[in-house]
Amino acid sequence: MADKLNDGAVTEPSSTVITKTGAWRSQRPVVDNEKCIKCYICIDLCPEGAISALPEKKGVQVDYDYCKGCGICASECPQKAYKMVPEEK
Repeated sequence: MADKLNDGAVTEPSSTVITKTGAWRSQRPVVDNEKCIKCYICIDLCPEGAISALPEKKGVQVDYDYCKGCGICASECPQKAYKMVPEEK
């Protein structure tokens, strides 16, 4: 399906499932899976569904194509396994 963005303007209603929104970020969450206790709160709270569990309960991963960098994962993680870092352009 064609991209719904035109010079930053949204021309049609859409969702991040169709339109990659990762380019909007100024910061990105980086997860330390050694600290992660696999509570998956971050997965439940991510408004874009950009966080998923790794196989065999080895932690989580962030899909940066869809992560907007809101920081909810970092602020709500009980183990502080996330660190927000400046986005590299």
